[in-house]
Amino acid sequence: MNNSQLGIIIGLTGQTGAGKTSVGQLLSAEGCEIIDTDKIAREITEKGSPVLSVLAETFGEDILENGELNRKLLASRAFSSRENTEKLNAVTHPEITKRVKKRIEEAFKNGKKAAVIDAAALFESGEDRLCDFTVAVICPEEIRLERIMKRDSITEEQARARIKAQHDEQYYIHNAHMIIRNYPPYDLKRQLREVIARMESEAYGKKKSKVLF
Repeated sequence: MNNSQLGIIIGLTGQTGAGKTSVGQLLSAEGCEIIDTDKIAREITEKGSPVLSVLAETFGEDILENGELNRKLLASRAFSSRENTEKLNAVTHPEITKRVKKRIEEAFKNGKKAAVIDAAALFESGEDRLCDFTVAVICPEEIRLERIMKRDSITEEQARARIKAQHDEQYYIHNAHMIIRNYPPYDLKRQLREVIARMESEAYGKKKSKVLF
């Protein structure tokens, strides 16, 4: 896939509970196509998928019930440590990335001005290399803890395990082109305007390069 012949591709990532989904919704309202890798992950783990047998070998045969994935049981094991999360990613990322590329192409064929890869493991999967620039959403741990418990209806212990299975905010600050701080006193919409300005700048650069070359 030659990015120079497409629209703008933005990588959106961040810490669990930081509010990445909210940022994606705002970008969708601006006309971007949101490619949700969590949804793709569900697609590739539906009953009958060859991915399921590999997951069962990795995390235990009991994660399958009548051929269907017990997602809650898998999550409890896969997100119990960073090592296990990496094992999950190694199984699922290749197929997810293949589908991401296809959906990016479809988005631009349908006239979208930008495609946003919404991926918790954007850098770990290598999908950041598809992007013109990357955005990471971060938030203090205690705020994220409350959000995760409410969102997923899990215990504090389970929520903390998920947080510890991810990188700390310095990882995202170091790797992402832009950072959004989704907590008071920071203004989310003002930060989003900066992302849109970057998107428009990248689009102008691509348009200009086509004229020159």
